[in-house]
Amino acid sequence: MKICMKWVFPLGLLIVLGIGPAQAGEYTLEELYMIGMRQSEKVKISGENVSIADSGKYKALSALLPKATTFWAGTQFSGEKTTATGAVIQPHTQGNWGVRVDETLSLSGREFMSYSQSKDNVEKNRYDFRSFQEDFLLILSLAYFDFLKARKGLEIADSNVERLTKYREAAKTRLKAGEVTKTTVLRAEGELSGALSDQIKARNFYESSRVNLARLVGIERNFQIREIPVSERETLPLDALKETALKNRPDVKSIETQVQISEKQVDVSRGAYWPSLSVAGVYTGTDQSPETSSFNKESSYGAVTLNFPLFEGGLRRAEVQESQAKYRQAEFQYRDFVKSVNLEVENTYLDLIAQKGIYKSAQDQLVYAEDNIRAVAKQFEFGLASSLDVIDANNLLISAQKLMADATYNYQFFILRLQRVTGYPLMEFVAGTTGEEKKP
Repeated sequence: MKICMKWVFPLGLLIVLGIGPAQAGEYTLEELYMIGMRQSEKVKISGENVSIADSGKYKALSALLPKATTFWAGTQFSGEKTTATGAVIQPHTQGNWGVRVDETLSLSGREFMSYSQSKDNVEKNRYDFRSFQEDFLLILSLAYFDFLKARKGLEIADSNVERLTKYREAAKTRLKAGEVTKTTVLRAEGELSGALSDQIKARNFYESSRVNLARLVGIERNFQIREIPVSERETLPLDALKETALKNRPDVKSIETQVQISEKQVDVSRGAYWPSLSVAGVYTGTDQSPETSSFNKESSYGAVTLNFPLFEGGLRRAEVQESQAKYRQAEFQYRDFVKSVNLEVENTYLDLIAQKGIYKSAQDQLVYAEDNIRAVAKQFEFGLASSLDVIDANNLLISAQKLMADATYNYQFFILRLQRVTGYPLMEFVAGTTGEEKKP
């Protein structure tokens, strides 16, 4: 028991004090998606719009249901009054109570149309929320690829410093042997100094990209990324992509629903020309002290009222005209949005093809640059190449490496962007891509 306590107590103390080794979280793009959707305040703010619209549906339903109220009133008179014969005409105290049920509906049924509108509004807000989620995931994807670019840029800068350090040492060695002049060493020192400056800039951009991604997702800054390349699937023809976008995109469905809401609002406004029917049922009870000669202890009655406004200064006509104008406006917005969606799909499709071509060219350029610097480095060792040849080869390699990094991540981002503009859920696409990569 003493031996057990000897080890348990220090371990427990380490756990309580948090002195254990901290392990940074490692995430894939799919995992960042899930965390961001769960923790982002912006996503939660947008989601509350659905709850607000759902509350509006119940508000519209309340207009269809009868209203029940109860009441009580107590009256204290200055004194009782009687007639010459002694009959009480005013009591000293009096109490009234009762229950009332009212129902008012328009004969046009506009309350039912308003309720139908409210349900359409809930659907519209759900489409808007889905669209916001997809936009958020695309923004997160851009931050994710920016971070990968920054990480690759830092690796390139570190490798460049390492190569130029070796080149400077080789130049110093050859200077001692009398094979090169002092200017070669000075040129190597200058190139190394510039590389160190680029390394500082690359590290700063790397840390800035890390902070931005951590803030967007809602994770700690000491995270790591487990990169799983996004692979392109078979791309449909352009016309099929446009048709798919108009069929699947939630923002297109949202604006279609808005047109339906505007159309129903015209009928709601026209319903104001119809009379409204009110039905009421009332039960009342009375208590008096002393009781008057006309005292009625309780009573109940029903009432039916038909209201028809004859003149309202042109209000109803103005409301109908306003709702018709908003309906036409919604139709124009829908047509314009369809054109914008088609243009967005076409531009993204063309950008993806261009990025694919750039990616293949960058691969070839990187192979040539790597072969070139290896050959020039060997030639410099044996005095067959000048320092300018080495520096030119090194600059060509850096340019090729940066181009390759940008082309790789831009290509992967435009794959995701094409999925977004055609209405394919990014979460499902990334999960499917991840699953394919994990297969043996």
